[in-house]
Amino acid sequence: MNNLDQFIADSVRTVDETLDKLIPSADTEPQRLHEAIRWSLFAGGKRFRPVLVFAVGEVFAAPQEKLLRMAAAVEMVHTYSLIHDDLPSMDNDDLRRGRETCHKKFDEATAILAGDVLETLAFVAIAEDETLSAELRIRLVAELARAAGTPGGMVAGQQFDLEAEGKSISVDELNRIHNFKTGALIAACGKAGAIIGNAGEAEVQAIANFSTELGLLFQITDDILDITQTTESLGKTAGKDISALKATYPAFYGLAETGKLAREVHARAIRNLDQIERPTNLLMEIADYILLRTS
Repeated sequence: MNNLDQFIADSVRTVDETLDKLIPSADTEPQRLHEAIRWSLFAGGKRFRPVLVFAVGEVFAAPQEKLLRMAAAVEMVHTYSLIHDDLPSMDNDDLRRGRETCHKKFDEATAILAGDVLETLAFVAIAEDETLSAELRIRLVAELARAAGTPGGMVAGQQFDLEAEGKSISVDELNRIHNFKTGALIAACGKAGAIIGNAGEAEVQAIANFSTELGLLFQITDDILDITQTTESLGKTAGKDISALKATYPAFYGLAETGKLAREVHARAIRNLDQIERPTNLLMEIADYILLRTS
């Protein structure tokens, strides 16, 4: 196991331990609701967003205890978005993280409520973080809320994605979908790590730019994997984007050109790190990992 693999494994273990403490147990009433939440939240997954919070925090020497709740909060928001994205009224998927989706395992109404609870608990986690000042908590709550729900955030991206199904759209519209749907939350993760580490505003902006490109890179490679990998390796239904007539980069550019685009976005992401006068090797390795990932 190399250093990055160890860092990721340690980060996953740490955030899962934190989530386990913050989320009500499965035997808490109403039991069915809390079972559904835990079914989706602890189904595995890459935990890429918490990993980014920890990695950027490490670059700026933030104590890990100050990063724990923020890392858990972004995973709660991400998982809530997956639960809702999988619903019959949206992507209508049966498989997520290698197991039945929440609405298939339980029912649609319970899945909606599970997502609702995760979204709200994310903000409770930050608001009640006694390791951070009140001012810092407010800023982090605003950053996460802006990334999730404003006109330039994740929910808006999902709406644009739904509206684009089966239609011919421009590359600018395609970029907007994925900068909002995927990139906004990932950018917030990077910014949060820098903010908690008391980075200067110029450094926070450089990290935000890096993380935005990282989010776009993640989506591009995700689109490639949807075509090139199996359902078993992905843990979700392979080829679903094609069958649903989704707006994707391979559909727009073709597979070879999409691979070239991924390398260009990776290079742009790395260039943003030149503005930070701190060791950023870990962040470079994460960018490489996303570019070369196979699942």
